[in-house]
Amino acid sequence: MARLLDAVASRRDIAAFEKLFRHFGPKVKTYMLKQTKNLHMAEELMQETMITVWRKADLYDAARGTVSAWIFTIARNLFISACRKQKRPEFDPNDPAFVPAVTEPADVGLASRQDAETLRAALRDLPPEQRELVQRSFFSDVPHSTLAEEFGLPLGTVKSRIRMAIAKLRKNMEDRR
Repeated sequence: MARLLDAVASRRDIAAFEKLFRHFGPKVKTYMLKQTKNLHMAEELMQETMITVWRKADLYDAARGTVSAWIFTIARNLFISACRKQKRPEFDPNDPAFVPAVTEPADVGLASRQDAETLRAALRDLPPEQRELVQRSFFSDVPHSTLAEEFGLPLGTVKSRIRMAIAKLRKNMEDRR
């Protein structure tokens, strides 16, 4: 086995690697299956192990151990890395725990609420036919032509009533401030 690994390291010998793969591939897969209890993951880890053997064959040192020990050390390390990766959730920058709450300053919130109340009061002061046209046009986003059909009014009348209502709202809101 050491000669086969040396051939892979020195000459990138595909035939030698194939012999190593046929010998160690099933053994590594069995080892990984015992560790993971997941056939798909065991196959992936076996493939990663054998790819690492191909890429790092020149790092093997016979004085430090057998080819088998070296390959199974690679397999074990890849298994540990895979376990760590699974236990560590991916970082999600949109996770509410990491996104600061958007809070508006108290004075801005108060001013917004006061403006909304002023607008509601000003709308209540409009004649009903103008109020309904303004609410449907601006809050329900209904086109003027559709309002004209629904109310049975000429388009010019709808536009005039909305224009008059806006002018009254503007004046009413200015007076309330």
